[in-house]
Amino acid sequence: MTKTSSTHQIPVRLPRSDDTLPNPIGDNLVKKAAATASILLAISFSAPGIAAGEHSGHNGHTTQTPVKAQMAHGVVKKVDKPTGRVTVAHGPLVNLNMPAMTMMFRVKEAAWLSRMKEGDNIRFIANEVDGALTIIRFEP
Repeated sequence: MTKTSSTHQIPVRLPRSDDTLPNPIGDNLVKKAAATASILLAISFSAPGIAAGEHSGHNGHTTQTPVKAQMAHGVVKKVDKPTGRVTVAHGPLVNLNMPAMTMMFRVKEAAWLSRMKEGDNIRFIANEVDGALTIIRFEP
């Protein structure tokens, strides 16, 4: 008697590199976690980003006015009555943490523009009013 051995082959499929494996955590949970992380990241950066962008040209000075603001000295360079603005070369604005420079301001009272002329030395206090730097007190 001869023995014969029978060999059975079981087909085995090896994974390929482009096969995707099932996610044991669950696709919905991963999507929810990613969405939550995105929202938290957006919230944490949005408010400071907006605030910084509004006055990016003023190089770091703040608009908080201390209890007693100091009068700044300035020289009127230009009076623009139609726009209600005056250009002033001024010393440091302590309450705004702003160095000396020449810049345009709105004025709190339009009548003040009639009292100013090019070359005048003035003392003033400026502050942010409705998003614009405004002279809120003025002395010729």
